[in-house]
Parts: sequence; C-alpha cells; structure tokens
Amino acid sequence: MKSIQRILKARIKQYMWPNKVIVLLGARRTGKTILLREIEKEWEGTVLKLNGEDLSTHALLATRTVANYKRLLGSANLLLIDEAQKVPDIGQVLKLMVDELPGLHILVSGSSQFDLSTQVGEPLTGRKFSFQLFPFSQEEYAQLEQLPDTHANLEERLIYGSYPELIHYSGNQEKQAYLEELVNSYLLKDILELDGIRNAGKMLDLLRLIAYQTGKEVSLDELGRQLAMSKNTVDRYLDLLSKVFVLFKLSGFSRNLRKEVVKSSKWYFYDNGIRNAVIANFNPLNQRNDTGELWENYLIAERKKLLSNRGIACNTYFWRTYQQQELDWLEEREGKLFAYEFKWNSTKKVKVPSAWTAAYPEAEFEVIHPGNYLDWVAPLE
Repeated sequence: MKSIQRILKARIKQYMWPNKVIVLLGARRTGKTILLREIEKEWEGTVLKLNGEDLSTHALLATRTVANYKRLLGSANLLLIDEAQKVPDIGQVLKLMVDELPGLHILVSGSSQFDLSTQVGEPLTGRKFSFQLFPFSQEEYAQLEQLPDTHANLEERLIYGSYPELIHYSGNQEKQAYLEELVNSYLLKDILELDGIRNAGKMLDLLRLIAYQTGKEVSLDELGRQLAMSKNTVDRYLDLLSKVFVLFKLSGFSRNLRKEVVKSSKWYFYDNGIRNAVIANFNPLNQRNDTGELWENYLIAERKKLLSNRGIACNTYFWRTYQQQELDWLEEREGKLFAYEFKWNSTKKVKVPSAWTAAYPEAEFEVIHPGNYLDWVAPLE
C-alpha cells in the first residue's frame, strides 16, 4: 500500500533552523514517531535519535554540561527526541544545547501538551517553533483517493474517524476494537499520568457527557451536578483532556456583549472515532439519531487540520444571541469575518440570521453540506 505523506512534514523542514527547537505535539498514535523517522531518513547530515521513554536517555542527558552534550552528539548536527516530555528538565537541557552548541538542529515530539509545553515553554522562549500533528486529514487522504472513493468513504470517517492505523484494517469490527483499545490503553493512560488524576471512571463519564453534547453549549455547573464533582474539577478535567488532544474548546464570538452569548463554550472531539468509541456507538448513519452532530464535529475537526497544516492565522468561534439566533462556525482572518452553517441535508434551505446580517453586514456567509464540503476542508491550491 502506498504511504500517505504528512502535509506537516514540509512545514517542519522549512523551520528546522540551526539552534532552534522544533516541538511536535499530538495525541498518541497520530504518527509522530513515523514522521520523525521520515525526517531522519531525509536528513543530509548526521542524526542522533533518542527516546524519552527509555531510562538510558534520561541518564545520558542528566549531566547538564556542554562537555557532556558535545561528547553525546559527536558529529551529529540533528538531535531527535521522541516522547521528550518523559525526560526530566527537558526544557533546560534543550536550552543549554541551543545556546551553546552552534549549528545544532533539534526536533522533539510529545503526546502531552501539559508536560512538554510546560517544560519547554519558558526555558525555550524565542528558541522554538511548535506544530501539532493530527489524525489524517482529507487533504492527506486525497493522495490515495479519487473523488468517487472520497464520497464513498465519508460515512466511514464520520463513524470511525481518521487515525492513521485504521487504513490497515478492512473490517469494521477490527476498527472498532482498535479505537476502543486506543481510548482505554493510550488516551486514558496519558490523562491518568497527568497532575495526579486517579479516577478513570469519572473522566470517562465526563467524556460521554461531552460526546452527547457535541455542538451544544456546555455548562460546567450542570456537568458538575451530573458527575457529583465541583465546577472547578470539571474545568480542570476538561483542560487536561484538551492537553492530551482528545477535546478542544470553541468559544463564543461577540462585539456586542449585550446581545451576544460569550460566557459559554462548546467542546468537540479531535476525532469522530474517539467520540464514538467513548459512547460505544459505531452504528451506520441510517441507524443513528446523531448524524448532524457527527457531521458538525467532523467538519470542524477537518477545518482545524487544514488551518493548522497550512499555517493559516485564524481565530475561530461559534456565535449565538440571547434570542437563539446562531451560527456553527466563525473565522476571523485577513481582517474579515467568515460565517458558516453546517447541514447534512444539502437540500434544506438556510438563511443567514438577521441579527448577524444587521451586526456584521460585511461578513461572508456559506452553508457547508455534503455537496460542497471538500472545497472547505480540502480546497485545491
């Protein structure tokens, strides 16, 4: 089978400057290790590759002196560290290297934004570029597919998502088993390692509640009541789930605080397959009552991939008034506002909300449906 080339690779290589650190973040099993191997294979110089989960790596880096690191690197001009968040004081280690070893290129990966960003953030201020690797995007699938294949595979992606390893499984039961294992053995493992979290059951219960509220505004107070947890604990758990790339938050947009809702947020899954594994529902679309939610989550996740992979500067929101007029997705970019509404039924007539038109007459508006979504999530250059 032909392999799928990650779009992010070209951008990473563009920013691999000497004495700068590239930080590659992303959930487990999204392909970070494979991407590191590809970059290593294409590097024209000498490479030293280390694994942060190997205790011998910790020992090699523990003596924080220039002399030690010179001996360790030898002739290597590229240092790769996979799962770098596992290395104690990794930020200080990397800071010393980039400051004192001229001509060194460094690329590190991590599956936890909480650990890696915290450790490298302040020590590497002005010394790093950060990138996020997602599950496969539709732009990447297009390397293997023609248009009829893409249309035929849409339902499968709404249900099973886009984790890279799924392309090796032909049967739905295999895909389901993989996603269930991914949730229980990898994603929850990462979460429970963070910040002293010990209650996997509560975390799963929270994920289920979020899954059933896809596309709806989430009340932390209500979630707390349902879970018998404090609002602050719910907020902390949601923050952790975002830092291990399970969920992401969408905030409300407003330039008129009296009429527009801004205090509440919506939460989405980075991948539909993870969402469906959490609620144990892999039924086909004709047996579901949440197709609209699946469609909305899929489109928003795909759009995030596109904006991130292409390095497009953009602020994103949802919009709602207290009179219940709303829009699913807003983009603030290039000094303009772009509003989008998502509909699974492409024949359904949709009007732009009158309050939006009155408040933002210059904004563009578009309905995204199965007939035109590819122009939005995988536009041709």
